[in-house]
Amino acid sequence: MRIEHIPVVSAIERRCFAQPWPQNAYRREIQSNRTAHYFVARMVESDERSATPETRPAPATPDNGLFGRLSRLLRGPLEPPPTPALEAELRSIVGYAGLWLMTDEAHITTIAVDPDFQGRGIGELLVVALIDRAQQIGARWLTLEVRVTNDVAQRLYEKYTFKEMGIRRRYYSDNGEDALVMWTDPIDSDTFQETLLRNREALDRRLGPYD
Repeated sequence: MRIEHIPVVSAIERRCFAQPWPQNAYRREIQSNRTAHYFVARMVESDERSATPETRPAPATPDNGLFGRLSRLLRGPLEPPPTPALEAELRSIVGYAGLWLMTDEAHITTIAVDPDFQGRGIGELLVVALIDRAQQIGARWLTLEVRVTNDVAQRLYEKYTFKEMGIRRRYYSDNGEDALVMWTDPIDSDTFQETLLRNREALDRRLGPYD
């Protein structure tokens, strides 16, 4: 995730969550928080993979109007409009995720997929990206909080060995809902690595080539 992605990320967040983070929170995460690692998922056309940035087309999406409504947020009053390449990149963002490294624990702070693109494996792809980064930065476990009623997310996390380890009462201030605290097996363990490999192969078959 880069600074210029924030307005689009923020728009997706508002569609997914009752209490979205303000845009300046993401700016601080990217610019100032050395423990933070954030990613975006992009839906691109097959010919975009080999195109140069100057010639990459804007991929078709169900809601190009969303980008149009965001265009005024992408620049200040004295800044030039985004280049065509940047516009295409911003239109292609369909999800995002992030984590903090806290000693040897990778704490997943947020993960979301635009509602128009849910159910296609993008959320799982983001989970795998976070696991890969956690391994790269020396974490031994991943942990997160999830709403007790969010069965879909819980099933996804369970695929990657996340298990309920506690409850945070009234964690979500919008409705007072409890959060499950979930932890993975040690990510350097044989059990976790075998699970990751099996799930990654299945995801590769589902999504096809991706970067």
